[in-house]
Amino acid sequence: MSAAPEFAQPASLPPTSEDYHALTIRSVHWWSPTLFSLVLDRPESFRFISGQFARLGLPVEGEWVWRAYSICSSVFDEHLEFLSIVVPNGPFTQALKHVQAGDTLYVDKRNFGTLTTDRFRGQKDLWMLATGTGLAPFMSILRDPYTWDTFEHVVLVHSVRDGNELAYLEWLENFNEDEIFGEYAERFRYVKVVTREAVRGAFDKRIPDLVESGLLEQEVGWEYSPERSAVMLCGNPGMLRQMKTVLQGRGLTVNKKSSPGNILWENGFLPEDNKHADL
Repeated sequence: MSAAPEFAQPASLPPTSEDYHALTIRSVHWWSPTLFSLVLDRPESFRFISGQFARLGLPVEGEWVWRAYSICSSVFDEHLEFLSIVVPNGPFTQALKHVQAGDTLYVDKRNFGTLTTDRFRGQKDLWMLATGTGLAPFMSILRDPYTWDTFEHVVLVHSVRDGNELAYLEWLENFNEDEIFGEYAERFRYVKVVTREAVRGAFDKRIPDLVESGLLEQEVGWEYSPERSAVMLCGNPGMLRQMKTVLQGRGLTVNKKSSPGNILWENGFLPEDNKHADL
């Protein structure tokens, strides 16, 4: 989850509490008029697992408000990076969109989340399917050596409405040029999906449709299977529900604490998750 839905979550503690870091913003990059990323200082004590999220806090109209944001940066980076959309009438992102380099942003000292690759057992093909800012945790996972030591093949599918929402496009399309991870390029596939305009090299069908029709497997050259596939989902709840149904129809199972399966999303992201403590 990145730029999670705007749910009210007032702080019970002031930002000067020992539970939070007050971090300086290093830079702000706008990908589109409604999509931007933030780079912050990273305290040496802040540790996380790729795929996890943090809580960011700001004062909004006299009240402290906190939101969950997936961490984009690598576990080895000396900074923290987050990806956000501007939510219409969303109090937090309406304030966040005005921050600039040198400003202070508050970050919970704890990290959270279960969307991590260590939840899988023995699968060799990692499929990361994202819509919108759901890309964020997968950027961290891509830049983690554990991912490439664990999986033989890695697929990232990113679906957006408009082409200018394809964040980190240049790096992803030139993955082979990365100084650290470029050596794994033959094992990596990046698939773009843009649903509202024609973009060269991008599919225009939604992710569930691409999977159900077999077009996605045809594009990357690898197939879904219960034995080999580890599938991570992040983004629109509708996509998560549809993909769960489609993949279960292919024999894949939901990853649970008691029985590590194939399909994983952030626990609690779907309202119905609250009924299943085993996720």
